[in-house]
Amino acid sequence: MRSSGIRYLEIDWKLVTAALLLSVIGILMIFSAQHHSEDPAMKNYYIKQLVWLVFALIAFFVTISIPIRFYDFFAYLLYLLLICLLIAVLIIGSQQMGAARWFSLGPVNFQPSEFAKLAVLLALARFFAYTKLPPESKRRLALSFIMVAIPVGLILKQPDLGTSLVYFVLLFSLWFFSGLRPLYLVLIVSPLISMITAFHWLTWAIYLLLLLILLFVRRPALSFGVVVTMVNLAFGMMTPLVWNRLAEYQKMRILIFLDPGRDPQRAGYQIIQSIISVGSGGIMGKGFLGGSQTRLEYLPVRHTDFVFSVLGEEIGFVGGLIVLGLFGYILYRGLRIAARCRSTFMATVAWGVVTIIFFQMVVNIGMTLGLMPVTGLPLPFMSYGGTSLILFWVLIGMLVLADYRWQEY
Repeated sequence: MRSSGIRYLEIDWKLVTAALLLSVIGILMIFSAQHHSEDPAMKNYYIKQLVWLVFALIAFFVTISIPIRFYDFFAYLLYLLLICLLIAVLIIGSQQMGAARWFSLGPVNFQPSEFAKLAVLLALARFFAYTKLPPESKRRLALSFIMVAIPVGLILKQPDLGTSLVYFVLLFSLWFFSGLRPLYLVLIVSPLISMITAFHWLTWAIYLLLLLILLFVRRPALSFGVVVTMVNLAFGMMTPLVWNRLAEYQKMRILIFLDPGRDPQRAGYQIIQSIISVGSGGIMGKGFLGGSQTRLEYLPVRHTDFVFSVLGEEIGFVGGLIVLGLFGYILYRGLRIAARCRSTFMATVAWGVVTIIFFQMVVNIGMTLGLMPVTGLPLPFMSYGGTSLILFWVLIGMLVLADYRWQEY
């Protein structure tokens, strides 16, 4: 058994270094993104991000200094606290760009939906670690779904569709990690697929045919198969209703994702300029501070959502590979740690951390390349934003702690 204290020389410094390199690269890209701005406040964004990195590193060391049993014991309490904050932000939160997502504390904005990711992860990890219900139990699925649906409902009220997606992806990933068979995961998500394919009658018909073939081959209980089929039909017929209830900007994001040239001067402008930025960088890029898209301010929100576009233009394909390699190492180490932990709780936490980092990385980079709709999800460690940066360093802290205490149950 290890002593209660932590020996800092024995922690996984390679993992920490990978996250630190991503954070430093992010600060450099934020500096480059706003270097030519005429607004003095925007030119100093990199200094603010550097200060946030200091606080994030402090949060990291605090995280790894706390015993695992603390996170285990107080997981539900932390979950309830973040639910209260999500309710409070709707009542007294700061309104910015038509959304109530932040608490304004003087010059600092705090976004509770970011830290709610950690709270929901810990609560789900505790639930899956201690429940005696089998993985395919309806009660187990329903309870875990409700634990996610409550914060998601509050986040959608802000509104923040992009962040809410993280929670559902986390839930599905943890269902899989905790033993739910892939067939059931496919059938659970099938109504959503039915709704998407129902935008065109032919794709919907093909999808329903494939679903019926799957049910015939796998042969679940007849009643279960009938319910799955009826639910898929119902969700498909609901597509026009759901589409009409979407906000105009949400509809436009979907349409622009399918065809950026539909509105190249307004809604499609970000994606088009991002693709131009990344493509113009070539193999080696135009050099640090040498990006024309950035310098001439053609690329909007380049220090937040599209920071990878700045990197692609200035450091090129090589820079993109370096960043992807660093992310890949973090994800690899996270999976190894999840497989190694004797504690089911910490193994589940480690798997969840990998899920959150992977999903946000894929969505953000895919968005800059025009492969994903614009969702507003920041690129972990690199996009400008103090709350997000601190969260991801706390998540790295959870991985490091799980690795250091892997022998504990």
